[in-house]
Amino acid sequence: MENTINGIHHITAIAGNAKRNHNFYTNVLGQRLVKKTVNFDDPETYHLYYGDKNGTPGSILTFFPWEGIRSGRRGSRQATEIGYSVPKGSLDFWLNRFEKHNVIYNKVAEKFGEEYLTVLDPDGLKLELTVSKTEDNRLPWETEEVKAENAIKGFHNVTITTNKIQPTADILTNVFGYKLLEQSVNRYRFVTDAVDNANIVDLVEVAGEMAGHVAGGSVHHVAFRVPNEEVLMYFRQKVAALGLHITDKIDRNYFYSLYFREPGGVLFEIATDNPGFAVDEPVEELGQNLKLPAQHERLRSSLEKSLPSLV
Repeated sequence: MENTINGIHHITAIAGNAKRNHNFYTNVLGQRLVKKTVNFDDPETYHLYYGDKNGTPGSILTFFPWEGIRSGRRGSRQATEIGYSVPKGSLDFWLNRFEKHNVIYNKVAEKFGEEYLTVLDPDGLKLELTVSKTEDNRLPWETEEVKAENAIKGFHNVTITTNKIQPTADILTNVFGYKLLEQSVNRYRFVTDAVDNANIVDLVEVAGEMAGHVAGGSVHHVAFRVPNEEVLMYFRQKVAALGLHITDKIDRNYFYSLYFREPGGVLFEIATDNPGFAVDEPVEELGQNLKLPAQHERLRSSLEKSLPSLV
């Protein structure tokens, strides 16, 4: 098995109201609720996973919804934009849909030869719907209102804002195997050819930018994808050899993880494809039931009463 980083595995962000978050991602954006579980470190709080039909790595955006949390602030030392891939010709559909649902959006723009539409989720998280110039054949989740010809395919890219790109770029290139593809002013696009999609990281260098504050509407961490635990531990050795603190392997039920903070300040995770989201419920039932890790199963009765309704 080749030791490669296979692009983005998932991205985790912070929300406020859980019901509002669920409505936006499942109803407005047409994503599937792939997993309804709890924050393993704070079981009184949901951990919600949204993605495609099968919960494929590279499509999964997850949230910790903490009711009443104050809003974060975008700035340096942060992942500041999440890019989704959408089909060619779909942006008018999305413009009309955001207008209908009173969603904050900006006019269509272009970077690196790709059209994109910027939109803010209800907590202010910045999303971009991008028409990729690379063919994207991933099969999306469909709803009654969002059909395949317009539906989100999965991630296109993630953007990190930093005061100095070189330390973060060194991790991407020397550790993760990414390459600098192109540059436009202060935006540098890095890509891995290990996979065809969800394989882009943009670094934006703003020397004088104040550090952002991670809270509501912010990205908590970016997780990169490996096939299994053997490759996971290979990358642990590579990161540790640089003198960076990296966690021991952590069992997240649906993947195994390592965490470290890259020199630019963003929390990175490396996560395995195995065992996947169908390990505790069939694909047809993904997201329908509250799933708890073994250590919190004893709390099921109280959690089912205390966790807020999502519908």
